[in-house]
Amino acid sequence: MNAPQQPGTDAAALPLAGVRVVEFTHMVMGPTCGMVLADLGAEVIKVEPVEGDRTRRLLGAGAGFFPMFNRNKKSIALDLRSPQGLEVALKLCTGADVVAQNFKPGVMAKYGLDHAAVSRLNPRVVYVDHAGFLPGPYEHRTALDEVVQMMGGLAYMTGRPGDPLRAGSSVNDIMGGMFGAIGAMAALMRRGVTGQGQHVQSALFENNVFLVGQHMLQYAITGQPAAPMPERISAWALYDVFTVKDGEQIFLAAVSDAQWTTFCRAMGFDDLMADPLLATNNQRVLARPTMLAELRRRLAPCSAAELSDIFERHGLPFAPIVRPEDLYDDPHLLGTGGLADIRLPDGERAGQTAKTALFPIALDGERLGVRLDPPLLGEHTDALLQGLGYDAAQIAALRAQACIA
Repeated sequence: MNAPQQPGTDAAALPLAGVRVVEFTHMVMGPTCGMVLADLGAEVIKVEPVEGDRTRRLLGAGAGFFPMFNRNKKSIALDLRSPQGLEVALKLCTGADVVAQNFKPGVMAKYGLDHAAVSRLNPRVVYVDHAGFLPGPYEHRTALDEVVQMMGGLAYMTGRPGDPLRAGSSVNDIMGGMFGAIGAMAALMRRGVTGQGQHVQSALFENNVFLVGQHMLQYAITGQPAAPMPERISAWALYDVFTVKDGEQIFLAAVSDAQWTTFCRAMGFDDLMADPLLATNNQRVLARPTMLAELRRRLAPCSAAELSDIFERHGLPFAPIVRPEDLYDDPHLLGTGGLADIRLPDGERAGQTAKTALFPIALDGERLGVRLDPPLLGEHTDALLQGLGYDAAQIAALRAQACIA
């Protein structure tokens, strides 16, 4: 199989070329939806307050939010509290194919930019609401990724017993935005038949429940509650992290009897291969505590590189334990165009270049690239206003009144 080509930048050749998206979003969930649509070729207009999306100024774990999830978008900065700024927003929505938002319940209605209001102006619009919860008893609660991980079983499954632990990424925010984008694309296809838009709703809590649905069904089928992942009864005997030479760690697995035989032969463990108590996977699962202890003893003198080479040559599953920053040097990502340069828009490194992870699909062998860097605040305000029919004097007046930036 040929490796995907380097990222392309021809928007006209992408599936969503010609689709206009207006997004009122911040943080991760809503911006992810817009990024997916933008990467697929849509023109995505990010409406920001005149002081800028606060996500631009986050520190620590939030420092990567804005540059990661806002590429391939245009920025217009509007003061929605002013009649003039709100008028611009309404004009944008009137000409949009998709409108997306992820603010707290009631915020968009306050400005007359909610689904009910926008769909009256534009019956063909696909309106995507991203929220903490779908309509129901919880819908007015304030939700965060961590909140729904705790109440939705994911933190319980991730941590050790008695120590619930959130997953190491914004999994619900990101997937919630992706589900919003999936809903938007489905609604656009439906609109092609009916001529009418639809109201799409995506929610963090329901997303999280979907993620743990396999564990819910495990209980429904077996009657046994799923154990947290660190304490789970594995379906496979050799399926664990091993600490080896010089304290390095590596994940090793053999998930079939054939892989077990291959592993034993590759490592020279003929005695284990011949042991009748380890003949089948289920027998090895029952013997897992003593078997793993023996394997840890035998593998401890090996280096992670040596084990990686053996497992790769024999087609066995393995993985070095990698930190996120190490991925910048990953030969597969570098060799397949999985990383692309962006200009950083904000902060101490504004104007400098960094590499970002691309959307994880290829179309006709080509990755979806970066056509537009994450925008500077209001970078496209003037051009977008001109497209709405505003002349230079009107734009200057709006700027003088601080209605735009």
